[in-house]
Amino acid sequence: MVEGQEDVIRDGALGIEGDTISYLGPVPEESVLAQYDEVIDMSGKAILPGLINTHGHAAMSLLRGYADDLPLQTWLQEKIWPLEAKFTAKQVFDGTALSVLEMIKSGTTCFLDMYDHMDQVGKVVEESGIRARLCRGAIGLCSEAEQEAKLQETVQFAIDWNGQADGRITTMLAPHSPYTCSPSYIEKFVEKAAELNLPIHTHMSETRAEVEQNVRDYGLRPVEHLRRLGFFDLPALVAHAVHLTDEEIDILAEYNVKVAHNPGSNLKLGSGIAPIPKMLERGIRPGLATDGAASNNNLDMLEEIHLAAMIHKGANQDPIAVPALTALRMGTSYGAESLFLDQQIGTLETGKKADFITIDLSGPHMQPLHDIVSHLVYSASRGDVCDMYVDGRPIMRNREVLTLDEEKICHEAMKSFEAMTR
Repeated sequence: MVEGQEDVIRDGALGIEGDTISYLGPVPEESVLAQYDEVIDMSGKAILPGLINTHGHAAMSLLRGYADDLPLQTWLQEKIWPLEAKFTAKQVFDGTALSVLEMIKSGTTCFLDMYDHMDQVGKVVEESGIRARLCRGAIGLCSEAEQEAKLQETVQFAIDWNGQADGRITTMLAPHSPYTCSPSYIEKFVEKAAELNLPIHTHMSETRAEVEQNVRDYGLRPVEHLRRLGFFDLPALVAHAVHLTDEEIDILAEYNVKVAHNPGSNLKLGSGIAPIPKMLERGIRPGLATDGAASNNNLDMLEEIHLAAMIHKGANQDPIAVPALTALRMGTSYGAESLFLDQQIGTLETGKKADFITIDLSGPHMQPLHDIVSHLVYSASRGDVCDMYVDGRPIMRNREVLTLDEEKICHEAMKSFEAMTR
């Protein structure tokens, strides 16, 4: 499957040369197939682009279920941040490994991560074989000396890791948010990102309280605040964008700002429902994201695709607010655009990277096969993901992860959590 029902190739084939898709179309003649080193029978499966998770904090899987059913600021300040302060490089490595394992098993081939000890995240990505956009997130609620140290660490990580893991790792800069970073601190990130020719990422307008605080502190809502700081003059991705006015949506569209829509996390934290249909009307193409597993509480992108197709219908009392195809694109091609990687991934096309997954179509919940796109969005679940390839390399076959030790990762993650709570 490439893009939409009109582009579904039934009884088709996909060819790979090195890390690149070399063929897409009907099953070739036997003489052509014989030229390939390996031919794999994918009968009964749909092949589609790998899912792309455009915003998250992978190491936070260690805090899954630790604190639930609380408002965002209470959840962060009283529960999450105090325990996160105990994270060492070991916790970040183990939590990230747990998340990457979960992402592989649920079909995510590429993810964005914003956290600390990012070299540990890079090591997991390198070992696992998947693709990632990585950024050291910086909270500016500290002394000027600490702020400067975080900025330098952010910049050095971005330089050192951009293009690593055979190009599967790319980097960004990421001040945490306007409510945790002063205007002058954000401006420093904007300046460095421009120098390095890298995109920039932040949390924005996730809650109504956050927007109100921005007005109290700076006299501006977050969108105009960031615009004046030059944030949108760069390739920019904002996470959440829940509380927006029509004028703010116009500004995001004017500056071609990318949006990471986190429907599951926003629902669970009671933050609200982002105005995705209005964004789509104005030409914004939001990617999808899970956020961290502490606020979701899983990293299941098929679930996010399903939610994106469903909640906006209900919230707007409009059954075509986000059609199935649009939701699927949000989890694939729009996600690639949001991470500024759409020249490489996001669709199945010759010349693009061979990043794809397969979905088992044989289950009763996938029958009859009237419309494969509909079934992928409204019926499929993570347990239907069978195979994953990144750069043409098999990462999972028939639900067996080939690059990571599942039992060891789960064991080490539990040990890491217990070490923090003794």
